[in-house]
Amino acid sequence: MPPSHQVTKSPGQKTVVKIMPNITNTSEKTRKIVVTAALPYANGDIHIGHLVEYLQTDFWVRFQKMRGHSCLYICADDTHGTPIMVRSRNEGITPEELIARSYALHVKDFEDFQIQFDHYGSTNCEENRELSERIFKAMEESGAITLHTKARFYCAKDQMFLPDRFVKGTCPKCAAENQYGDSCDTCGETYHAEELHEPSCTLCGDTPITRDSEHIYFELEPSRDFLKDWIPAHTAPEIANKLLEWFDEPLRGWCISRDAPYFGFEIPGHPGKFFYVWVDAPIGYMASLTQWCNQNNESFDDWWQNPEAELYHFIGKDIVRFHSLFWPAMLKVAGFKTPDQIFVHGFLTVNGEKMSKSKGTFIKARTYLDFLKAQDLRFYYACKLNSTADDIDLNIDDFIGRVNSDLVGKITNLASRGAQMLHKRLDGVCGVMEPAGHQLCEEARSRSERIATHYEARDFNKAMVEVRALADLANQYFDTAAPWLLIKSDPEAARSVMTSVLNLFRILAIYLTPVLPAYAAQVAALFHEEPYQWSDLFKDVENTPIGPYTYLAERVEPEAVAQMVEASREDTAPPAAATGTPGIAAVKATIDIDTFSKMDLRVATILAAEAVKGADKLIRVQLDIGDNQPRQVFAGIKKHYDPATLVGRQVVMVANLAPRKMRFGLSEGMILAAGNPDGGLFVVAPDQGALPGAGVQ
Repeated sequence: MPPSHQVTKSPGQKTVVKIMPNITNTSEKTRKIVVTAALPYANGDIHIGHLVEYLQTDFWVRFQKMRGHSCLYICADDTHGTPIMVRSRNEGITPEELIARSYALHVKDFEDFQIQFDHYGSTNCEENRELSERIFKAMEESGAITLHTKARFYCAKDQMFLPDRFVKGTCPKCAAENQYGDSCDTCGETYHAEELHEPSCTLCGDTPITRDSEHIYFELEPSRDFLKDWIPAHTAPEIANKLLEWFDEPLRGWCISRDAPYFGFEIPGHPGKFFYVWVDAPIGYMASLTQWCNQNNESFDDWWQNPEAELYHFIGKDIVRFHSLFWPAMLKVAGFKTPDQIFVHGFLTVNGEKMSKSKGTFIKARTYLDFLKAQDLRFYYACKLNSTADDIDLNIDDFIGRVNSDLVGKITNLASRGAQMLHKRLDGVCGVMEPAGHQLCEEARSRSERIATHYEARDFNKAMVEVRALADLANQYFDTAAPWLLIKSDPEAARSVMTSVLNLFRILAIYLTPVLPAYAAQVAALFHEEPYQWSDLFKDVENTPIGPYTYLAERVEPEAVAQMVEASREDTAPPAAATGTPGIAAVKATIDIDTFSKMDLRVATILAAEAVKGADKLIRVQLDIGDNQPRQVFAGIKKHYDPATLVGRQVVMVANLAPRKMRFGLSEGMILAAGNPDGGLFVVAPDQGALPGAGVQ
């Protein structure tokens, strides 16, 4: 049943909220659904390519919940493997410290992008260890586990077998130098470490030798008949056709062990051998669901093993083999239910090309948020995403134009014009819709099942086309009715028009709720309503006051996008050989005295300082340089300084740096700071006695 609908009643004003017949979702029974997205690796930051998956999954889950279904969005950090071990060793911390830090950063990025997991866990947990051991035992008992000896790289100096990431050499395919032992960053080829040319140990630089090492294999050939039937029934045709090419010959066994040292779970009965990360990573879905069940007094079997429940994995096309070949075979052998469907998406390109650090198009989630709003990317991705595995392109100019034209100009403008006019001229109280406006609302509602079908099929782009088309009709109606003119001769007729426009906008906001949840929550607050369900489409809001209008969306400024790209740009050229103190970066290219003299360096006193909400690195400071015109500067020193300790301190600033418009405001200069090789950062300050505004010589 839809929730009760309550509104605020003003004195002497009759409140009428019509509940229209619920013509949607009448025959659809409540579903029980578990949805997972691929686990982000703990060794890196979330970037806009990752967000393609997490956002589309979020859209789909939110839609299911709006329809009244019990739907869980489950995910976790993928925390095991050699890269974690290498990085933690290089940073002088434990792997556990590294993954804890990464977990906090990932959770914050997801939260700020309005991605709402029902549970977000970690693969480095006891639930995952127990499940991994349980599944491995079942694999052994089924006879699918075999032992094989293979030659592996061994470092005689460090006296250890070398994991893939402890070896570097020349790519056997494209001859790119300095590539790791599992894949080439230049051509994308994957290979065994032993195939590298001119290999070297990353720990000591010596050339490794090969030694035999016994490893554990999960044999897939016994599951051939099961997989040959399962794959076409649970993946899209283009995915199934590619996977079935493997069946032209006997299926090869999969090596599921790695030699110590390795950060992960040791395999029972096999000392010094650890589960390969791709064994326990998908089991992490089950472990994370187990944790949610334990926290909510629910049964794991009621969700995962229940034949009436549904299980879906959202993944990228680069990990299809693990999820559609190895994973269902593991589950089948261990007696667990396999996924109902594997939903596969493509990669993200930017401006038609692969994301590039040198071009500034490899954009981290946090860098994006430093300059732009999360809802803009959510909206744009929804306009591009469909149910295929085709790549999608984030074209910068199209992104700016589509947000500004469609979200701001067409959709939000309806509320901005209607609500503000209603408050300014007619006490902020809706009336009764006039016939043409009401008919248009019925037209908008008549498309609910078509839009719902697009959401269900993950064709979000088609749903957005429908919403934009309805917004066009609403704007045509608004412009034709011209309430800003009508109000002069017939205020009540103008009230009816604006009531119609606001009801139309409300319908659009409900359709957009899975994509723009925070936006829709503001719209619900405007109408004094509870969070929207799909059934709320069929209510007319009439003869009721609305709240004061607050800005729902703002234009994307090209300057802000350009600054985001510049902030993401990295110099990928090899660094010049460093000289002088070890650990200090090489001196950059020289400049002449005329170039240097263009910089206006001034002593400044910090008048105020505060952390910027929503930014991990930024502190907003107000600076006095002696001209009675305080300058606002955003400084990336939040991790190194408590804002309260900065007030009253003197610093050196670049006073003639061109103002930079950021999402949080205008930055009118730069504070100078020096960085240590160990990551420490120190604000540059003058000696005592310097006056604000003094030029630095």
